[in-house]
Amino acid sequence: MGTRPLLNRRLQGLGTTIFAEMSALATATGSINLGQGFPDTDGPREIAEAAARAVLTGQGNQYPPGPGIPELRQAVAEHQQRFHGLAYDPDTEVLVTAGATEAIAAALLALLEPGDEVIALEPFYDSYAACVAMAGAIRVPLTLRAPAFRPDLDELRSLITPRTRLLLLNTPHNPTGTVLTPEELTAIAALAVEHDLLVVADEVYEHLVFNGVHHPIAALPGMRERTVSISSAGKTFSFTGWKVGWVTASAPLVAAVRTAKQYLTYVSAGPFQYAVAEALRLPDEYFAGFRADLLRKRDLLADGLEAAGFQVFRPEGTYFITSDITPLGEKDGLEFCRSLPARCGVVAIPNVVFYDNTEAGRSLVRFTFCKRDDVLTEAVSRLRRL
Repeated sequence: MGTRPLLNRRLQGLGTTIFAEMSALATATGSINLGQGFPDTDGPREIAEAAARAVLTGQGNQYPPGPGIPELRQAVAEHQQRFHGLAYDPDTEVLVTAGATEAIAAALLALLEPGDEVIALEPFYDSYAACVAMAGAIRVPLTLRAPAFRPDLDELRSLITPRTRLLLLNTPHNPTGTVLTPEELTAIAALAVEHDLLVVADEVYEHLVFNGVHHPIAALPGMRERTVSISSAGKTFSFTGWKVGWVTASAPLVAAVRTAKQYLTYVSAGPFQYAVAEALRLPDEYFAGFRADLLRKRDLLADGLEAAGFQVFRPEGTYFITSDITPLGEKDGLEFCRSLPARCGVVAIPNVVFYDNTEAGRSLVRFTFCKRDDVLTEAVSRLRRL
């Protein structure tokens, strides 16, 4: 094959995700996996039954419509109006995707030209780096620094150049748990309008906010026509394997994203789309109960991590806790996480893999708390061995 690398140069250095590595380590060692963010219990039984009913009655067993089934697009539009006061046309301003990951990929592939700059909140979910790279664009990190993990808006302004095309926001933010405030979002929106920037807003944890509420940037003046909002069913309804996500945006933006999306998966998850349409219409009590349950689990794990000697940064949202291992006499989060299963039978994720500015995240480690109480209690007991 000669000396030319087989892997496209844009993807050099990305390799296997840290989630695959750590989950494999959990399996190999029989450790408790508090690394990858998937629940260990299923979501509402009535929604699982809706999926089974769709399969058995032949709904969605063949290719669904490219933009998604009408029932789900209507339900997404109703959800945006119900929770955020945002009106979207289900026929032209909603697009169903194979999870939020595909929505992010399709949006960036559709909206970016090679050489465009993308400003993203760092640490960033690992698919962001890969998708920006596949689009031939350049990622520019705006670092959220411990202990507050708030965006420096003056620094954001300084990062904008004539080549800046897009702001990639994630709120509630994975992995730090930061929830952008209305004041922060207003300032970011003003910069987007001033510099005519597009915004891709990853909002998959919109229903997991423990302090206050989630505020979509698309609702701010001048933002609806320049914002691609992304969410999914996996995190809100605990069916991560179904991979049902969606985009809401103005019709021109949805048309652009759909152009790229149709050549990625074309369509997916036909029967599950019918079930998710029902899930989005669950009563307010479901969403409130889901949030309250995760808040309780957050505090269970946070208290345990503090007792084990970690410095804990309690998240405002998501179902992840970022902690610092420095008080344990440790410095390297990656080395720490790779040795943790053998030391005490627990798996975590090193935050450093989510940073370009690696020093800012070197001693930080992420744990997930979307697990059963008994699993969290046992994990905490094991971590006290440190």
